[in-house]
Amino acid sequence: MKKLVLWAAFTMGAVFFSNVNAQQISENALGLRVGDGGGFGAEVSYQRALGGDNNRLELDLGWRNNDNFDAIKLVGLYQWVWNIEGGFNWYVGAGAGLGNYDDNRRNDIDYDDGLFAVIAGDVGIEYNFDFPLLLSLDFRPEIYFSNYRESKDFGPDIALGIRYQF
Repeated sequence: MKKLVLWAAFTMGAVFFSNVNAQQISENALGLRVGDGGGFGAEVSYQRALGGDNNRLELDLGWRNNDNFDAIKLVGLYQWVWNIEGGFNWYVGAGAGLGNYDDNRRNDIDYDDGLFAVIAGDVGIEYNFDFPLLLSLDFRPEIYFSNYRESKDFGPDIALGIRYQF
């Protein structure tokens, strides 16, 4: 009988704990991810919830246009989201992306242009306000694949996300 009572208490506690920690993430969120990953600066960021779980897809579009470089990068990440307490969540993710660059520093040589691919990880923390605002801080290590002779293979990116939820 003692084992049955302990098992029932454990089951009730697990159900209660999972319901307390299960916070619904927003169906959609749109905003900016402000960092300096690979020199792209601010990125337009869109998040879309997937299914009934606390998983989502994040798409980030970054561009750079100045005298030395022109570039564009699109990264897609699959993220797993867990509630910490209240409006605080933490998340991890993985994904990949593609981009194009144009090195304008040497106009006499045209081989400094081309495509690149990127594999990215993501870990971060976010706060979901009672009104439709989501603030996040994340770290995204990126590995680049490119034939660009001055490219770095690894690029760490720390960014602040500001998104409107709808």
